[in-house]
Amino acid sequence: MKRTLLAGAGLIALALPGLAAHAQTDDTAPALQDVIIVTGQPLTTSTDTAIAPEAAPLTGMDITHLTARTPGAARIGNGELSGQVQYRGLFGERMNLRLDGQRIASGGPNLMDPAFHYAPTPLIASVVIDRGVSPVSTGPGLGGGVNAVFKKVDFSSSATPTLGYDASLGARSVNDSYAAGGVIGVSTDTWRANLLASFEEGMDTEYKDGTIGGTEFERGVYGLSTGLRTDLGTFTLEGRRQNTGYSGNPPYGMDIRFMDTDFARAGYENEFGDVRVKASASYADVSHAMNNFDLRPSMMKREAFAYATTKAADLSATFPALGGSLQLGLDGASEHHNVYVVDPDNLDNYMGSLPDITIDRYGGFAEWTGDLGYFEGELGLRIDQYDAKAGEAVMGSAVMMGPVSLANAFNASPRDGDDTTVDASARLWRSLSDDLTWRVTLARKTRAPSYLERFQWLPSGSSAGLADGNIYLGDQTLKPEVAWIAETGFDYVTPKAYIRPTVYIRQIDNFIQGTPFDDTPRVTDTPEEMIASMHGAAALLLRFSNTEARLYGFDLDAGMDLPGPLRADAVISYVRGERRDIDDNLYRIAPPSLTAGLTWEGSVWSATFETRAVAEQDDVSATNMEQATPGYVTFSLYGDWQVKDGVRLSAGVANLLDQVTRDHLSGYNRNADSDVTVGARLPGAGRGAFIRLSFVG
Repeated sequence: MKRTLLAGAGLIALALPGLAAHAQTDDTAPALQDVIIVTGQPLTTSTDTAIAPEAAPLTGMDITHLTARTPGAARIGNGELSGQVQYRGLFGERMNLRLDGQRIASGGPNLMDPAFHYAPTPLIASVVIDRGVSPVSTGPGLGGGVNAVFKKVDFSSSATPTLGYDASLGARSVNDSYAAGGVIGVSTDTWRANLLASFEEGMDTEYKDGTIGGTEFERGVYGLSTGLRTDLGTFTLEGRRQNTGYSGNPPYGMDIRFMDTDFARAGYENEFGDVRVKASASYADVSHAMNNFDLRPSMMKREAFAYATTKAADLSATFPALGGSLQLGLDGASEHHNVYVVDPDNLDNYMGSLPDITIDRYGGFAEWTGDLGYFEGELGLRIDQYDAKAGEAVMGSAVMMGPVSLANAFNASPRDGDDTTVDASARLWRSLSDDLTWRVTLARKTRAPSYLERFQWLPSGSSAGLADGNIYLGDQTLKPEVAWIAETGFDYVTPKAYIRPTVYIRQIDNFIQGTPFDDTPRVTDTPEEMIASMHGAAALLLRFSNTEARLYGFDLDAGMDLPGPLRADAVISYVRGERRDIDDNLYRIAPPSLTAGLTWEGSVWSATFETRAVAEQDDVSATNMEQATPGYVTFSLYGDWQVKDGVRLSAGVANLLDQVTRDHLSGYNRNADSDVTVGARLPGAGRGAFIRLSFVG
């Protein structure tokens, strides 16, 4: 029986297939996905028949604020437009993140533009979270994955052209920000044409003790998508242009000056008897500049220019086999990266720190879904081949001899590598009754080293988003990470209540982690350490190395109807990350948290009082010199009103008591033009009101 859940403290719809179809996602078994509905028509929830609010309170312009409200998830706060998804302790390039199914390479070596930098909330219809692990058909990834589904006006059921639209306008007082955007289009039963656009802008964020400097942002997106149904199949074409302007990243040594990115994707789908064929080809191109002087004071100016392109293609066929459905597919991607660092006051002082790097991946998979007797299940097998190459480091005439000697050594090295990875997964579930489903997942998942981890020859603060203030070097001999994953749980859902707990463990071999460069940390006796010391005495030189790790924990969401028009909802997450090779903890692991809400639901409106409690985090990484953080509790109040069909108004106040919070995943301040001390944990936003108006038709 397909049911729809309402979780995330009462304001995020976590949907099963019936809702997923509404949210423009593929129909998938209920044990395998969560869906956050960002916008759409009124929905009926499992705990009530009243209208579900369209989304969570507007706490930021980044959809990672939404994903962080789901079981097992958290947000890595590296900037207002640079948030990363953490899921059960994994984040960054370990996650299988997609934009309408498209995977792209970040333009910056510090992941200032992680995947969801390119998913502005006004343009997103739903966010689909792969529970536990991603299916092999969606590509490689060490653990779970998330797909951001863009709004569109789909094919209609009539030959007469029909106008459709889905737009929103929102504003927050805590940083004088606003966001506006959406999609408008015309469609028939054989063709569709959509235009989309959004713009967001904000100033520095306020908190109780002052202003968090360097948190302003600016981002604009525009594009189109089209579709055509013919006797030969369905053809789709889409393209977007995104321009990010000056945007602060206080946990980093630099801020975004610009991020200019183009996307293009063509798709094809058709059925030949019992065989469903799908194919696509995509392209993404990122031009990125960042510096340490436009949005913060600097004694030594530096600017970096980074470029990345991603070309990808895939082909799959799905057909009945072995009593179920079998999907066979081939896919591949080619990434190309270049990073240059320059002194703007002396243009002869420049270095190609990550020169002309190409990573090619070719993969194939088989994925079967069907009845296994006692269980229903999804069984998958995937094999990928990686080929990585780097060009020669180049530099200007004013570069000092230390970096020159390291560049010469890098140029004399092989500067290439290849890996073969194998993923296998079994995601099983059994409906014991109409109300109860039991879930089990067993998987072997892998990740090949990133270009930064493999080829960074110049000691640098670039760390793929770790933002720990340390200096990193790559290692061309790194092995792929291998995660052995087991989890189990159940979904109990009735018309009046639900609970969905999960326990899990992930044993990760060859986990790539920064480790001390040599046996004498803090002793500057090598050229690498001499260059690293120029970044300041507090920084430690680390080299990306293969280590051993373990992640385990539990999470759940639950809710129930109470007497009268009241409903209670809650999300609990706990994860523990450990090194298995030494006595240490993994870096930047979310502390235990509880988000709980009490909602009063009327026929066309609702109001929610919400509390969020976060425990202290003292299981910190000594290797990364990580600081412990205290716990905190905040309260928020917000409501939602269906003004009329297709018009919805949401408003509220977050952090009602104006608490000063220190989110463990927010990083340390490195911007001196701020009321936050340099080196201190960045605080969360203070008390602030928000309002959001949406139109769907």
